[in-house]
Amino acid sequence: MNISGNTIFIPGATSGIGLALALELRAKGNTVIVGGRRTELLDQIAAEHPGIDTVRIDTADAASIEAAAKEVLALHPDLNVLVTMAGIMRVEDWHTPEFLASAESVVTTNVLGPIRLIAAFIEHLRAQPDATILTVSSGLAFVPLRITPSYNASKAAIHLLSESIRLQLADTSVRVVELEPPSVRTKLLPGHDTNEFAMPLDEFISEVVALIEAQPDATEIQVENVKFMRHAEARGSYDQVVRSINSVDHTN
Repeated sequence: MNISGNTIFIPGATSGIGLALALELRAKGNTVIVGGRRTELLDQIAAEHPGIDTVRIDTADAASIEAAAKEVLALHPDLNVLVTMAGIMRVEDWHTPEFLASAESVVTTNVLGPIRLIAAFIEHLRAQPDATILTVSSGLAFVPLRITPSYNASKAAIHLLSESIRLQLADTSVRVVELEPPSVRTKLLPGHDTNEFAMPLDEFISEVVALIEAQPDATEIQVENVKFMRHAEARGSYDQVVRSINSVDHTN
């Protein structure tokens, strides 16, 4: 993925990693369209950051994805990058069946959402001379956090989905790149934006953009902080890393 000269749609970018990445990519010379569910946040982003377009989209709703895709492509027929950023994280207790509603919501947003987004844009992206699908998994795709089973599983699914469609789309102009964040200080979980274990958001985004710029042909974007999880099994330190990440309170 080239660092500049793109037209990029980022659904799930009204806060956290999505918004920070959108602003940084805009500063690097890209046209950026931000998508999200809450119109008040979209209006605020448009007012505070002239030049960034906004589109309402609920990635848990198939009809909303279809409508947003039509709107984005009508306004930006040169779109060549899709970032499947939207995602949710829930603490679950599987001792009783009450976890089910949470698990279904996580899978719908984190797995079906990206699949439906890619389906809505793939024909358009294939028609571009140089296009990118940037998926977003997690360090937790590779080692589990005890309190978030469905989230871990959803991100593992995104990792293997990314690997698989990269193989299928190798005969097209569409690159598939996987962003693998570590724990980052956002509000993905309550209190997590002040958690000292997590990586500061600005440091994470700066490193991500630097990696994209330095390695435009990379298939995985891994900041240093995620590598201890990403490569734990290959290093033979899987059990140690699982113990380490589960010894920390991730909600404070």
